[in-house]
Amino acid sequence: MKILLVNKFFFMKGGAETVFFQEREMLARSGATIIDFSMQHEKNIESAFSDYFVSNVDYHNGKKSLLGSVKTAINFIHNSEACEKLTALITKERPEIVHFHNIYHQLTPSIIKVAKSLGCKTVLTAHDTKIACPSYTMYRDGHTCEACLQGSVWNAFKYRCQEGSLFKSALLSLEATYQSLAKNYQAVDVIVSPSEFLANIIRQKSPHNRIEVVVNGIDEHVERNGVKDGRYFLYLGRLSVEKGVATLAEAYQRSKQEMPLKVVGDGPLYDELVANYDNIDFLGFQSGDTLHSLIKECSAVIVPSECYENCSMSVIEAMAYGKPIIGANIGGIPEQVREGVEGRLFESGNPDSLAQVMDDFAQHPELVVEFGNRARHRLENKYSLARHENTLMHLYQELLSEK
Repeated sequence: MKILLVNKFFFMKGGAETVFFQEREMLARSGATIIDFSMQHEKNIESAFSDYFVSNVDYHNGKKSLLGSVKTAINFIHNSEACEKLTALITKERPEIVHFHNIYHQLTPSIIKVAKSLGCKTVLTAHDTKIACPSYTMYRDGHTCEACLQGSVWNAFKYRCQEGSLFKSALLSLEATYQSLAKNYQAVDVIVSPSEFLANIIRQKSPHNRIEVVVNGIDEHVERNGVKDGRYFLYLGRLSVEKGVATLAEAYQRSKQEMPLKVVGDGPLYDELVANYDNIDFLGFQSGDTLHSLIKECSAVIVPSECYENCSMSVIEAMAYGKPIIGANIGGIPEQVREGVEGRLFESGNPDSLAQVMDDFAQHPELVVEFGNRARHRLENKYSLARHENTLMHLYQELLSEK
């Protein structure tokens, strides 16, 4: 089977890239022939198909002439270079399936119809709510927002959802309007959603698309030597408002603080949090063995998100090591963590609710083993990489069997 994998970034940038490269390695290991299509970048990993990658597009570079800004705006909506280069790559390599991941803005959804026109079966994994929300987060002014889901995409312009900029927000609304008229997303054979929560959002916005839920997975054969209860809470992720880390810090102040709190990650709130909370251990960005050891020895991983999480990789990573999760009752998190089974849930954005759960957990150390064993069992039965691979390969085969 020849599969062309498409993602705008070809280096580890975020959760979408974690899933993308994990699937790429998994499919290659299964015997599939993998073809790559992406954007040029100095951080890119090596690819035999890099000559086909499109020119780097940096929308955060404000030093542009008027002509440059107009050209950038056009490419933001429809990247003709991406369409031309993908046409050349498909014509040469003849893949049977083209699987798109994050393509909006830099590569643009226009490339979906390119693959369709050349006879390929097409799959799109929705890693976020972009299909329903021009700014892709469904979050503004400190709360979740469904204005563009329930109404016009020009609400993004109305509320200046992109960095408070009228121009950038207008561009987002214009891009969403173009995609709606061009029906690029509607052209894809199947949209893969990693959670039922996100699938329901997409169904509201695009009711005629075929949507299949394929949850994210992780290698269940992780090294579990050294797993123990080190009696501390652990947060892993970006330090930003929508991730709820400020609420977590406040909740810790309101709790009895019977166990330490360690925070791993970086982001725009880092300096402020470090300055204001000297009783929390801020460890910055961590990776590799250091990160794995922190997970292995924690009592529970806390996921305090205040935005609509899809299928949290932090939750799955905790499950792999048999660790309980304390999660916000929002988005796809309750699909992963069931109250009183793999961990505990609390009201998103409510520091008192989270503080109470943390205190209850600290006072009942037996829950670490009890919830942790169930979390590991749930990983093996639902979120393992093997199950993810089987589900995805079955979907590919099903598509190829259709006329």
